[in-house]
Amino acid sequence: MGKESVLLLVFGFSLISCDPHINSTETPFARSITRWIENHSHIESKFSVRSEEFPDEDMCYLVPGRRESISACNFKTDAQTFLVIHGWSVAGLFESWVSKLVSALLEREPDANVIVVDWLERASHHYPTSAENTRLVGMDVAKFINWLESLGYPLEKLHILGYSLGAHVAGIAGNLTNNKVNRITGLDPAGPTFEHADRLKRLSDDDAEFVDVLHTNTRGTPDLSIGIQRPVGHVDIYPNGGTFQPGCSLQNAMRMITTYGLYNVDQLVKCSHERSVHLFIDSLVNWDRQSLAYRCSSKEAFSKGLCLSCRKNRCTRLGYNVSKVRSTRSARMYLKTRDVMPYKVFHYQIKVHLFSQKDMTLESQPLKISLFGIRDERDNIPVVVMITNTTVSFLVTCDTDIGELLMLSVQWEKDSFLSGFFSTGQFRIRRMRVKSGETFFLPLYSGGDSVIFVKSDENPHSRREANQTV
Repeated sequence: MGKESVLLLVFGFSLISCDPHINSTETPFARSITRWIENHSHIESKFSVRSEEFPDEDMCYLVPGRRESISACNFKTDAQTFLVIHGWSVAGLFESWVSKLVSALLEREPDANVIVVDWLERASHHYPTSAENTRLVGMDVAKFINWLESLGYPLEKLHILGYSLGAHVAGIAGNLTNNKVNRITGLDPAGPTFEHADRLKRLSDDDAEFVDVLHTNTRGTPDLSIGIQRPVGHVDIYPNGGTFQPGCSLQNAMRMITTYGLYNVDQLVKCSHERSVHLFIDSLVNWDRQSLAYRCSSKEAFSKGLCLSCRKNRCTRLGYNVSKVRSTRSARMYLKTRDVMPYKVFHYQIKVHLFSQKDMTLESQPLKISLFGIRDERDNIPVVVMITNTTVSFLVTCDTDIGELLMLSVQWEKDSFLSGFFSTGQFRIRRMRVKSGETFFLPLYSGGDSVIFVKSDENPHSRREANQTV
């Protein structure tokens, strides 16, 4: 178990050890909704209208029941509205991502209303208490939405974005409104106390007309995962498998702590969790670099490049422009990303068939592949495991768009410690393919050389293969 796992376990137990009912359907707040409404009829949450000029300041509050606050806050009754809901707050303060998301939303939709739900007082307790409070806050938000609708505001223009615990607040609110809201986006919904919870107590796909979810910190067992692992929307996207995100390693966290002090000790956990927000922001501001996610049965299958297809709604843009496809089962989708914004990468599936007189498994990065397109190239991509006498499929990515793939280069190091092993028998690459069906063909490979595959339209079986001792 690595250092990251140990630290996550410690963090996880700090969340759950004080609540014996965690992940049980018999949670302390599993009361009937009727009784809950009767006992908590007043609204404590605040609804702050943010502006492009002051995205981090509460300039004006909409107050349910006070119609004059609509005009006082310049709320546009015919415009799209985004409702942003934060999550658990250790310090009782808004995190920096809130103003960044507000700015990005208003940059993309300048005429929209952006409202931040302030439930900091209920969110800054020990985690189990804050998790329980999501029911109360969800009721507040539902009453707010019902009030807006009673004034004639159309719910088809309402989009709720909830992060961590805020995602479940959004789900609870959506379940309690008189009519369904148009869309809820869950940004890495919290896992502890919600992984095995009833649908009424967490975000689920029946809480809005369309529910899309980003999962970015689902590492570990379900009971200890910071983000919820199970699919809870119509479309559930798992960037980089949904576990730790690029740039969120223990080494990077330690570097931040060394530079900025212990104030950043939470970065190890928060980095991957909060990446969900920044991926959504990326989809708003980098409209010309939209990331694509692909439907796949598992992250293992995706890592083999087996799912790079857009047929029959099998791919979608990540974030704001996600394809709103509803089905009876949640669509699990995967993609790779960079470690910095813009996060988009370009995915390639490469199939390699190696032939040898002996069955061999090559495990120490014996192969490096370079891709050459009409616009750019990607050099020396390491391939870790190769097996002879079978076809191996794997996924490679490029940070830049190299354009149509024209050529592919393969190389082994001649002075590798494996070179003596290879010299005992015959070894050849029969063919290589990419996901588009373009065929790259070479009948022979000699260790230590750099081999070039060029684009070919001919039948790969039409050439006779030659033997050579390596």
